[in-house]
Amino acid sequence: MILAVVPWQLLSQDQISRPNILFILSDDHTAQAWGIYGGILAPYVKNDNIRRLAASGAVLDNAFCTNSICTPSRASILTGQYSHRNGVYELDDALDPDTISVAKLLQQGGYQTALFGKWHLKKKPAGFDDFLVLPGQGRYHNPLLKGPGNWQDANAGGVEYRGYVDDVITDQAIKWLEQHENDKPFFLCTQFKATHEPFDYPERYRHFLENVELPYPDNLMEWGAAATGRTHDGWPLEILGQRFVQHAGTTYPGPAFSLTGLDSVEARKKIYQKFVHDFLRAGAAIDDNIGRLIDYLQGAGLWENTVVIYTADQGYFLGEHAYFDKRFIYEQSLRMPFVISYPPEIPPGSHVKDMILNIDFAPLFLDFAGLAIPAAMQGRSFRNNLQGRTPVDWRQAIYYHYWTNQPERPAHYGIRTERYKLAYFYGKARPGKKQDSMPYPPGWEFYDLKKDPDESNNLYIKKSNSRIVRKLKGRLESLKQSMGDWP
Repeated sequence: MILAVVPWQLLSQDQISRPNILFILSDDHTAQAWGIYGGILAPYVKNDNIRRLAASGAVLDNAFCTNSICTPSRASILTGQYSHRNGVYELDDALDPDTISVAKLLQQGGYQTALFGKWHLKKKPAGFDDFLVLPGQGRYHNPLLKGPGNWQDANAGGVEYRGYVDDVITDQAIKWLEQHENDKPFFLCTQFKATHEPFDYPERYRHFLENVELPYPDNLMEWGAAATGRTHDGWPLEILGQRFVQHAGTTYPGPAFSLTGLDSVEARKKIYQKFVHDFLRAGAAIDDNIGRLIDYLQGAGLWENTVVIYTADQGYFLGEHAYFDKRFIYEQSLRMPFVISYPPEIPPGSHVKDMILNIDFAPLFLDFAGLAIPAAMQGRSFRNNLQGRTPVDWRQAIYYHYWTNQPERPAHYGIRTERYKLAYFYGKARPGKKQDSMPYPPGWEFYDLKKDPDESNNLYIKKSNSRIVRKLKGRLESLKQSMGDWP
């Protein structure tokens, strides 16, 4: 379903050449910090250029990842496959260069391809004519970047570039655009490091929102599983607080940080304020660089024939449930913010409500390029959805599987429909992986997103829900099997 707020006449197909594709990806820049999705932080966010993109195209209101952690999500974006298909289950896994990849298919189909920024998939990028990427997570200031001429696998190698990391990445992307061949379409991936922990920012944003007390989420004062009936305690802000105490002023930006003399409520609020201030400052730098890329495309006469996408590899908790980080099937972690502009085809100022997955991105790119979508890809193009022509057989539920197992963040899989969410926290490592001692038994969680959008009450054991739960379990197993994640 699409809601267009501005009338728009689409150009005929013969007026459109194969479009360029600019794919801008950030790390953990969650929907709550974009401003265009509403929420308590919307009045405080710097999002001038995200709003520019949204005004010129479509916002996806229900885009989700299939495994909410950086490396697997990036692999799913490139391959159009779930983790169990592409072999990238966890942070330590690498994407085999021989694996199916949208970059390789576009390259073979006549596109110029390039990648600048965070790669995080360990092995040498395949399918890119040019690339310059961070070793591993990279660093925020004076980053190292490595390319085809000095490649080393994993976190090794690189040459230093002076400046703030995402400014440097954008510099390199624009430099490449200035030199690309004008007679061929391009596929350019510009992938920022921000807003990943430690949430660092350039000097120009050191005083952004200074002395402003940011509002708190309603469920900031949850204290473990007992408060909600969850099957685990999760990943609370206090863990981040201890990192601030030990490393603020070095690893983490800003002055020394202390929680001495504070009670638990005061301490949690102080941790939240530093965390979210830093997060929004890093996000402001992303917005700057999105603007630089838009300005270049418009100034170079490329805007009308370029598909421009900005998204994040997954969501992130900003104090909801007193959590930080991602990984869980809960909404803040599961949801991927996503905006796309393509003036000849996408109605400006529109919203798409359909359920889109990160495995759908690669098929969309191939569709725009006029290339066949391989059967090995598990996603499907949502190009028609973007034009208000949702296929009648479009998915009504999504399947999610997080594989890494830790005591506070158990491995789990689940289903989300428009109204309900059901997840099984089985808490077991994959074969060959170290199995931690789990303080929680396996368990189910069930949420009614209409009545409880904050997912604050696990209703699994409530007998009145047994019929709904049974039906969801059946749908979950069918999805699991249809995706090949079986048994």
